[in-house]
Amino acid sequence: MKKILIVLISFCAVFPISSQTWSPLIRLTWNSGNSFWPSITTNSINNLHVVWHDLTPGNNEIYYRRSIDGGVNWPPLTRLTWNSGGSHRPSIAADPGSGIHVVWSDTSLGNEEILYKRSTNSGVAWGGIVRLTWNSGVSRDASITADSSSRLHVVWNDGSYGAHEIFYKRSPNGGTNWSTPERLTWNSGESWYADIAVDQVNGVHVVWKDDTPGNNEIFYKHSTDSGMNWSGLERLTWNSGNSYNAAIVTDSGNGIHVVWEDNTPGNYEIFYKRSLDGGNTWSAPTRMTWIDEYSEDPSIVADSGNNIYVTWVDDNTGIGEIYFKQSTNRGVTWSAPMRLTWNNKASGRPGLAVDSNNYIHLVWHDSIFGNPEIFYKNRK
Repeated sequence: MKKILIVLISFCAVFPISSQTWSPLIRLTWNSGNSFWPSITTNSINNLHVVWHDLTPGNNEIYYRRSIDGGVNWPPLTRLTWNSGGSHRPSIAADPGSGIHVVWSDTSLGNEEILYKRSTNSGVAWGGIVRLTWNSGVSRDASITADSSSRLHVVWNDGSYGAHEIFYKRSPNGGTNWSTPERLTWNSGESWYADIAVDQVNGVHVVWKDDTPGNNEIFYKHSTDSGMNWSGLERLTWNSGNSYNAAIVTDSGNGIHVVWEDNTPGNYEIFYKRSLDGGNTWSAPTRMTWIDEYSEDPSIVADSGNNIYVTWVDDNTGIGEIYFKQSTNRGVTWSAPMRLTWNNKASGRPGLAVDSNNYIHLVWHDSIFGNPEIFYKNRK
């Protein structure tokens, strides 16, 4: 297939960020072990919900913490798992009611499987663990979202068929019952790191990286009927380098926005593209960063006014720090990068959420106090 050259264009409009001040950082964990991989969501009453995995018990377990006052106060953390193996890489979602839903990968059952847990009262109490996969291969890197009818949608990668493939599962009733797994990819290469989002009309959108073309590229697939039927896959990138870690979000007008990291320029940089017609056509890629080292681990959210926000880790200071950009016109132009952390140790794995007041909430892990801990800050 003929390669299409990536369009290396960035628009750097200036927005009044100075009037939109970020809070000081708030430390959410004080653990003897390493705390990694935070994931954050907000629910309909603007409670904040954060999960991560933590090595303090001797093996990685899933922990949870919430704030009911917009991030000012955080009650004590809650441990969600007591497993013999490792529990890794949680993803969290809130439904339109009081349901909070968490998925993660777990090695306690012999090989790595996807597990699920929920709270039906906004994180006050939690139900038992539900196993979502029974596979001969490794299942990991799950991502979860909820639509406006409290249907849950989960994607992950599975190595049961040789090369890893992307699988999907749904719950029609907020996690009480689950469909059988559906395979979304049949590729000769490895399909990994899927992310999922739903739009305002309950369309489901999935992105992932795939090395079938010879290098890693970003692919996309969607369903217009809440995961019952799926489109063919669409390739979003044609690069000479490797594209990884795609993240996806939809806006209130059903626009679809995707960011990823790509080393085509020689080092990893953050790129962006969008679709305003339900995934049928896509813009050319926009390059978001220009640095000498690396930019990685992007996260993206949209608020009710269709402002788009992106964070990532940037090493232009010699150590990983968290940076931020925003677009007030659905991704046409972007602000200059804003640095959010000034720490003497590496900051990593940022996650974003936006509440109904359009306040932005950020979590990440940071080694500023020795071992990695979970931190939080917001912009109101």
